[in-house]
Amino acid sequence: MGNIPSAIDPKSLTTQERNELSVLEQENFVERMDKEVFNDELRRKMHEDLIDNYDEELENEIDDYIRDFRFDGIEMSEKEKLNRRTYFQELVRLQRELIKLQDWVVDRGERIVVIFEGRDSAGKGGAIKRITQRLNPRVCRVAALPAPTEREQTQWYFQRYVAHLPAAGEIVLFDRSWYNRGGVERVMGFCSDAQYEEFFQSVPEFERMLVRSGIRLVKYWFSITDDEQHSRFMSRIHDPLKQWKLSPMDLQSRRRWEDYTKAKETMFERTHIPEAPWWVVEGNNKKRARLNCIAHLLEQIPYKEVPREEVELPDRKRDDEYYREPIPDDMYVPPRY
Repeated sequence: MGNIPSAIDPKSLTTQERNELSVLEQENFVERMDKEVFNDELRRKMHEDLIDNYDEELENEIDDYIRDFRFDGIEMSEKEKLNRRTYFQELVRLQRELIKLQDWVVDRGERIVVIFEGRDSAGKGGAIKRITQRLNPRVCRVAALPAPTEREQTQWYFQRYVAHLPAAGEIVLFDRSWYNRGGVERVMGFCSDAQYEEFFQSVPEFERMLVRSGIRLVKYWFSITDDEQHSRFMSRIHDPLKQWKLSPMDLQSRRRWEDYTKAKETMFERTHIPEAPWWVVEGNNKKRARLNCIAHLLEQIPYKEVPREEVELPDRKRDDEYYREPIPDDMYVPPRY
């Protein structure tokens, strides 16, 4: 680029020189954007989070080919390409193993329960989405229960969760679980001291009973730092596609950070049992957290690949006397794209 003057009429340039100038203008644009976007740590994290959100869409749409581009159309650095390529390759590899696990569960009539707890915005939902992404929803389903109704509040505390436990050949992922009582209900004052104490008296026996019945129970706690949660909450505030994720309870969790920490410590102390131990997932890096969680989950279950019979597509049966009625034009969705 040294042979191109700083001020020159673009029309007088050759095609190669115009292309080189275009690259230089792009580099200047990127440099200006970098200064604007990365001028402080919080905005940098929000920028990375936005890129990650677009990656989530790519994960759901792209199966066979992943292009190396950023959400703003600017080519990624070699380091970014390598990290992202490695992530996708590992994710797809682990999802293949999850399919083998699913086949084994169906073949053996196994029952698996996986509990996902942790800080708000710590990445539980993202990990659950990657686990279920390629699995049969009739085999692997998610239980994300709303706040209990007035009737449910009068029931045995575990009753509404028992209704969602798996039958033979099923996997259930609890996006928050009966541990609500040890966390949000305790911190927010939604349960009495007596109910809180009864919960801890009952949980170990309840979970031992599940394990004795043949259910494989795995419990994960997703952990993030105070600063990381702050940046993710700020990202949710400013991203219209994610504002629905920010509930009044989430806002309270920021103000009561230390109260939730104390509740978590008590929960670990009183419910970390040999039959169903807690496993902590470091969630500051969401992609690593997802891969680590899936890989660990696969290690907890002694599944084996189930042989599949070779599938042959049968010939289509045709009836020469059948007449297919035409569909009226007004029934078609307008072809806008």
